[in-house]
Amino acid sequence: MLELKQLTKTYKTGDQALKAVDLTMPAGQVLALIGPSGAGKSTLIRCVNQLVRPTSGQVFLAGDEVTGLKGNALRRVRRRMGMIFQEYALVERLTVMENVLSGRLGYVGFWRSLFRKFPQKDVDEAYRLLDRVGLLHMADKRADELSGGQRQRVGIARALIQDPALLLVDEPTASLDPKTSRQIMRLIVELCKERGLAAIINIHDVALAQMFVERVVGLKMGAMVFDGGPDDLVPDVLTEVYGEEDWEATIEKVDDDDDADGDA
Repeated sequence: MLELKQLTKTYKTGDQALKAVDLTMPAGQVLALIGPSGAGKSTLIRCVNQLVRPTSGQVFLAGDEVTGLKGNALRRVRRRMGMIFQEYALVERLTVMENVLSGRLGYVGFWRSLFRKFPQKDVDEAYRLLDRVGLLHMADKRADELSGGQRQRVGIARALIQDPALLLVDEPTASLDPKTSRQIMRLIVELCKERGLAAIINIHDVALAQMFVERVVGLKMGAMVFDGGPDDLVPDVLTEVYGEEDWEATIEKVDDDDDADGDA
């Protein structure tokens, strides 16, 4: 489904953000990307959808090479990759519904998008997705009236309305409280299972990764230093990824007993 071959990114400053990363993901797999700040996690996600151009290496999505694409060809392949951002990237003055429908901009013509004239099937799907993420009753509210958790749910719906094959999720819980973080992670994973979506989730919270995903990849200084299951994240592995710490005391799995519904 997704394959990275010797993916390398060196910035003009000489900093090497990615060092020959090789990664293969099957369709439907949810993967957590962990590592300290500056490890290259966000760069990797942005190299996949070409928001950042890799210095060398290749990216393949469903067998089609993504690296080097430009113009319409790149826009077409980006339709297949839904992006969920840490800071939500919503248009504050637009309504929840309008923000969700913006995920269809790559499919409608310029004039339709300018005047927000979307096909009825897109509007129907937006309502369905808002219902699924628990925000149907807020369809007409402005984005700047929402809480952080609600904004992230709008971002999830906006990504899904693209009908992607792959979700790229950049720190979805960084600005959220612990309970809301678990609700958002649970929602993302459930939606991936329902739709057969693959996902790469860049996340700092190791306990959340252990709780929700089936595979974890660890980056350190741009290099992949771990690739395994959540139960393999033993203290020695975490020390390799993050450095010395009393991991037995600080990394504990949290019981997943929160109510999935709520106003977060």
